[in-house]
Formats: sequence, structure tokens, C-alpha cells
Amino acid sequence: MNTINWGIIGASRFAREHMGPAIHAAEGARLCALASSDPAKAAGFQAFCPDLQLVQGYEALLADPGIDAIYIPLPNHLHVEASLQAAAAGKHVLCEKPMGLTVGDYDRLIAARDGAALQMAEAFMILHHPQWHQVRDWIRAGEIGEIIHADAAFSFRLEDSGNIRMRPETAGGSLRDIGVYTFGALRYATGAEVDPAGLVARLGLENGVDTFAHVFGEMAGPGRRFTFASTTSMRAAKRQTVVIQGTKGLIRVDGGAFNANVHDLARVELQQGSRTISERYPAVNQYRLQVEAFGRAIRGEADYPVPLEFSRGTQAALDAVFRIAG
Repeated sequence: MNTINWGIIGASRFAREHMGPAIHAAEGARLCALASSDPAKAAGFQAFCPDLQLVQGYEALLADPGIDAIYIPLPNHLHVEASLQAAAAGKHVLCEKPMGLTVGDYDRLIAARDGAALQMAEAFMILHHPQWHQVRDWIRAGEIGEIIHADAAFSFRLEDSGNIRMRPETAGGSLRDIGVYTFGALRYATGAEVDPAGLVARLGLENGVDTFAHVFGEMAGPGRRFTFASTTSMRAAKRQTVVIQGTKGLIRVDGGAFNANVHDLARVELQQGSRTISERYPAVNQYRLQVEAFGRAIRGEADYPVPLEFSRGTQAALDAVFRIAG
């Protein structure tokens, strides 16, 4: 197996606590370098990766011929240009969500990926977790019958109004930050797409960003339609729940639906009348699985399971919400 040498652009807390350790622990991956303007931030990474090299400046990291892949955890508004620069330097790119802010951004990224013959993807880690594979398999097997309605909710409470997620100039807001999860999870699990016609959205705005968003409408798949609702908030108590209800039963993904085994234990339930089947995943690290899947794609061993085309579909739904919300 060829080892993939990774570099990280930006010493974010998320990279330090989750993705950096995942790259370091992943089979077939080696975390080699961190580019940061603040050398003091490297200490948190070197605590788990003592050999990590600190690079001054993003350009220096991109110019390093020993780096194969770049992970980008920069603020949302910098994702597209940083990804394009990395691809232009011949690096494979895994970038935090949302990788783009419009469908047009994803079109640019797809064109760059194809033109450079590189792997480039959004770090949508939840779809690498077996709990979501189980949900999709139950639906495909007809375990809940015909889908009638799907609900997805994701919330957490930010006290600091100056947080980067609360600022319009950095493309903050609940829809961009966590709506990616509610819309993306439902699209993946059901195989259906959001119908822009008839969407209803209610946004709670602070300083020009949506700190609360409730979206209701319909999703459509081959030969079927059903209603759905997405609720996201950065000002409410923690909540991560998805419920998909059909004519024969329902599926519940509760507690760790998105931050599996961080917010709460990853668990899914299939309810059919008085019968309940529960699956739990106490030892699964979805971040590590994501890195390993990306490595397999780089080596040509398998297609990447969450391509940019999928991320583009989620962004198309979010674009429709922003249009109707004004």
C-alpha cells in the first residue's frame, strides 16, 4: 500500500481535535505538515503527532513535493479558492463543509478536479459511518414501506455572537454550517431530492446570518414523493435527530446522528409496530473512515463514495432555500 502524505492548511480547533488525529491514525496515511501563521498552535497537533512539521505560509506547503494530499479546515468563505490553489499545485484536496457556497462554486471545483485528474471532495464524514449505511439499506429493503415524511434536526448553542459561524463576511449561519448535514443525510438515506417548488422557509436572523432555520417541503425520488422538514439552530440546546417515517415503520437516528460518539452514542433504530431493532456503534470513528476512503480513491483502489456531484446536489437544495427566503 502506498502511504498518502498529508498536509493541513490552517490550525483550526476542529482539525486539532478530530481530523488531525484521524489522519494520523488512518491506515495508509501519514500526517506530515501543518501550515499556520501562528507557530504556537502547532503544539496541540504535535502532542499526538510529534514528527509534524510546521510550515510558515500556505504556499510553502503547497510547493512541497513530498505532500500528496491537503486537508482544508479554513473558514467557509476561503474554501473554494484554497481548494483550487491546492489542486493547481497538484495536490489532492479534502476540504471542510461547505466546500462551496453556491452550485456555481461546485461546478468550478468539479471542473478543476477533472482537469487535474485529482481527487477532490468535501469532508462530509457522516456518510462514511455505518449507521447511515444501515439507514439506507433498511429503506432500500422496504423495511418501513413507502416513505411518508422525514424530519432532520441539528442544533447547538453558541453564546459568542462574534464567533466565526455568526459572521456574514465569513459565510456563517446555521444553514451553511449544519444544514449541510440535515439536507445531505436525508438525500443520502432516501435517494430523493428536494423539490424547490413549494418550499417554505422561516429564518431567524442575527447580524445578517441565520441562527435558526426551519424548512418544510417535499422530496421526490423515482416514483415517490414525501414531505420533509429540516430544523437547524446555533442558538438552541444540543440536538441531533433524524426520523424517517413510512407506511410500515420508522427509522430513528438519535443522539449521535451527525457527531457520532462525540455529541452522543451512534445508534439507529428500526421500529415496526411493537418490534424494534437497534444498532449501536461505540467504537467507530467516522473521521478516520473518511480519510481511509479518500486514500483508497487516490490510490485507485475504489471510487470515492461521496463525490463532489453529491455535495453539489445538497448545495442546490440550500440555494433554493436561500432564494425563497429572500
